[in-house]
Amino acid sequence: MDQLTKANINLHAILRNLKDLCEMDKESFDLVKDKNLTIQFVVKGGVNGSLSFKNGKVSYENGVYPCNIKLYFTSAEHLNAMFDGTKMPIPLKGFTKISFLQNEFKKLTDRLSYFLKPTDELLKNPEYFKINTYLTAYTAFFALSEIANNDSLGKINAKRVPDGVINILAKDGPGLQLIVKGGHIIAKQGISDNPRAVMEFSDLKTVNDVLNGKSDIYTAIGEDKFGLKGFIPMLDNLNKLLDQVPAYVQ
Repeated sequence: MDQLTKANINLHAILRNLKDLCEMDKESFDLVKDKNLTIQFVVKGGVNGSLSFKNGKVSYENGVYPCNIKLYFTSAEHLNAMFDGTKMPIPLKGFTKISFLQNEFKKLTDRLSYFLKPTDELLKNPEYFKINTYLTAYTAFFALSEIANNDSLGKINAKRVPDGVINILAKDGPGLQLIVKGGHIIAKQGISDNPRAVMEFSDLKTVNDVLNGKSDIYTAIGEDKFGLKGFIPMLDNLNKLLDQVPAYVQ
């Protein structure tokens, strides 16, 4: 496993979910509804992310922005160890706001872990099921783009995907798009009006079953619960990239 790829996934595919979590889960929203601050994550080697809380809304951006709290990591391995709970970041700014990191922010990230680590019993709850499905889908396809752009095998597969936009959607569920250009892939929420190819799930249950490993794309196609439209060669190597996601996201 490539540690730099994993660091990019931890920030740009997993941490970014806090935005959607606070929109979908009232308990999470209540933790930060009165907070107005920005946390900057800086990793030596160029991986950066900015998480902002403002007027009850959460936003995440790649890159470096003005912040109230700055957390520094000496390497990609250091950042990944923090996500695994075995190491602490080095605070460079915001010492008076450390209590936020130790209390509300920790509770918020624990809540995110709760929704990203389902059990069969938890999935029986319709609200939990919906939130888990959305967050799992966002995690998977944002992680796919990081694998395509950073992992050595992922780069090879990404270069084989023709240029264009791929829509990924589900009936009454999340919609995303993957923008492919010159072997580089960018994931965005929302679907394109002019996709070159489309991956469509019939319902949320199919999305959940496939992404949580209870089913697979080929079974879903056989059951008429998953369809491919448009320029199919775009999707062949995309599936190879999707197959790499579980190694990085457990």
